[in-house]
Amino acid sequence: MRTHQVLIVGAGAAGLSTAASILKRQPSFDVAIIEPAEDHFYQPGWTMVGAGVFSKAQTKRSMDAIWPSKVKRIKGAVASFEPDANSVTLEDGREIGYDLLIVAPGLKLDWGAVEGLEEALGQNGVTSNYRYDLAPYTWQLVREMKARGTAIFTQPPMPIKCAGAPQKAMYLSCDEWMRAGKLVGMDVSFCNAGPVLFGVAAYVPPLMEYVERYGIDLDFGHNLIKVDGPAQKAWFSVTREGAAAETVERSFDMLHVCPPQCAPDFVKASPLADGAGWVDVDPATLQHTRHANIFALGDVASTPNAKTAAAARKQAPIVAMNAIAVLKGRQPWRHYDGYGSCPLTVEKGKIILAEFGYGGKLMPSFPWDSTVPRYSAWVLKSTILPALYWHGMLKGHEWLARPAS
Repeated sequence: MRTHQVLIVGAGAAGLSTAASILKRQPSFDVAIIEPAEDHFYQPGWTMVGAGVFSKAQTKRSMDAIWPSKVKRIKGAVASFEPDANSVTLEDGREIGYDLLIVAPGLKLDWGAVEGLEEALGQNGVTSNYRYDLAPYTWQLVREMKARGTAIFTQPPMPIKCAGAPQKAMYLSCDEWMRAGKLVGMDVSFCNAGPVLFGVAAYVPPLMEYVERYGIDLDFGHNLIKVDGPAQKAWFSVTREGAAAETVERSFDMLHVCPPQCAPDFVKASPLADGAGWVDVDPATLQHTRHANIFALGDVASTPNAKTAAAARKQAPIVAMNAIAVLKGRQPWRHYDGYGSCPLTVEKGKIILAEFGYGGKLMPSFPWDSTVPRYSAWVLKSTILPALYWHGMLKGHEWLARPAS
């Protein structure tokens, strides 16, 4: 059986940046990553693709182009974990051993959980910025929308990656329609399965100003359950306090869907999972609660933070340093504070840069009121963060992420 000192599952933002951070500190370590994909995507950019700001090609690189030179590459997909044997089994039957395991495969977009959705996507006005191939269709629909059209934007039950993404698409679309003089006669709805506009209360008032500016109807307790693309109809399970759930039918010209999300199947079925299917880790050290030589980070971890690339950027050096400590016979000593960031694109040229940690504590990186929409935050998202991602985070440069000494 092939064995590695450090074995990482997943070459997304979390996995690659952790590998780079480990090798930055311990260049002689034997680090390998298991990953079946041939391409890597800058997923935060898909909101901008759906608004006509980026091309989809700007958000994609081949794995060959970004792979860390000192990291061994294992092409394949994990089928199961055997933590008591310090090994994982791949779908092709190969067994890979490890001294220390880091689990970072991301989460599963469960398109199939909504009846008819998979068949409807990409035509008849049904789209989603949560897929690389569909984000350009979002922009096409926005440009082609008629002056008296009906647009519905959905958000499923939490947790989801980038909890602000469903409404980012909505605000940018409304801004475009307002600039084109179409918005006044339109019907725009935000159908959110949850009870609030945003989970951190401090950001709700400034977001509500944009909801009112754009004339958006907020439909809380609305969970998308079925789509008929050719008929341009959607069905929602609607729950209201003190009443039984009912099913409501809605017609649309444009339906932007945020799919239900969960842990990958091979994680949910594993001995690493908690009751909800996520990898069960300590929220501070990111070490597994039952297996000391296993860590997890990124979207798959059980931590109650926002599932964003910014969270993975902060988690990666912490996991790297704690993993090195464990391999040297010491206890994990770096703690993650739950930091996450959600650049809320409320209009073209302005962003509310929401930054917060565990418990909704505001954690601004800059000396300004983070609840105020700013052009500078737009420049950060549109220009600086993509470069920071490709040339910094994935290469182990911990700008804005280095743990305090």
